[in-house]
Amino acid sequence: MSANWVIGITGASGAIYGVRLCQVLLDHGYTLHVLITEAGWRVLHDELDWNAAKRKEMLETHFGGRPGAYVYHPIADIGASVASGSFRTKGMVVVPCSMGTLSGIAHGASDNLLKRTADVMLKEGRPLIIVPRETPLHAIHLENMLTLARLGVRILPAMPAFYNRPATLAEMVDFLVGKVLDSMHIELDLPLYRRWGEQDEQPGS
Repeated sequence: MSANWVIGITGASGAIYGVRLCQVLLDHGYTLHVLITEAGWRVLHDELDWNAAKRKEMLETHFGGRPGAYVYHPIADIGASVASGSFRTKGMVVVPCSMGTLSGIAHGASDNLLKRTADVMLKEGRPLIIVPRETPLHAIHLENMLTLARLGVRILPAMPAFYNRPATLAEMVDFLVGKVLDSMHIELDLPLYRRWGEQDEQPGS
């Protein structure tokens, strides 16, 4: 599979969600265009011990050597391929998405490559999936999400489920990543999480 997907990682807590999504997609042969804000690099350092001073090395360590391919675009490179609507992509996921980035997307700001690329998705009518990570939410946060939802953006908050009785942090992360893949209309041979009712609805039961 060579379809281009854009993955944006911002400075919201929950960097593991974006990293895990990239790894799963790369493991299944997808081509990714990876955008990471400066605050996103800070969170990758704080939460996952990534060395933000060695960005290419970190990306290759965690994303390299897999069936798929990735292209890293520096956040200030406003002339990158993904900044143009003429460059074909399947869509974009911003995971996790900070409230600052969400606000910029909702109001058409294009002051970095991630926001510009999200704007491209909106103007070209391509799928845009936002995974906000903040709590509690105030009225401005909610208004911005509603603005995007009315434009057809998929809002998928980073909320874990417990019906599948996760025993590890990895299982909780995979549940959320699995929900993102569902919104991308990507079906894996081996799902990342058990869907509600599957165990109770086996043939012959």
